[in-house]
Amino acid sequence: MKADKIYLVGFMAAGKTTVARALAKRLGWEMVDVDEMIEQRQRQTVSDIFSRHGEGYFRAIERQALLDQVPRRHLIVATGGGTFVDGQNRAAINADGVSVWLDVPLERLIDRVPADGRRPLAADRAGFERLYHQRRAAYEQAHLRLDAGRASVDALVEQLVDWLEH
Repeated sequence: MKADKIYLVGFMAAGKTTVARALAKRLGWEMVDVDEMIEQRQRQTVSDIFSRHGEGYFRAIERQALLDQVPRRHLIVATGGGTFVDGQNRAAINADGVSVWLDVPLERLIDRVPADGRRPLAADRAGFERLYHQRRAAYEQAHLRLDAGRASVDALVEQLVDWLEH
């Protein structure tokens, strides 16, 4: 086993939470979703936090939620789409565990994400595309890249388990 903590990174709707749950079950580890943790702590949705307090406020509480996970081991962390883009977060993640980028083509993400406001940064499609291209440079700094565009959740979990074991 190469690692005792895995951080799943990638764009919104890449499947980080779904893969994290399946991988945690397969390994017998715990799983945490950073956005879900924030929503529980703040007692409001990510969308509400963005609209009421702004992205800066959200990123600050996101960083704290992330840093709270550092002491924990045997953990799969599903990060938010922007978590790994922040240099300090990226450094903390890459120092603490293995970062795995779930890489999904833009066209697939557009199909998966409704422009209905539930995801604040997806409502503006042109902005969504720009954000996707801007964030790729950060995601490329992950330890491992998985092509998650067409692979099933089970296939992605098996690829990760194989990688961890070899």
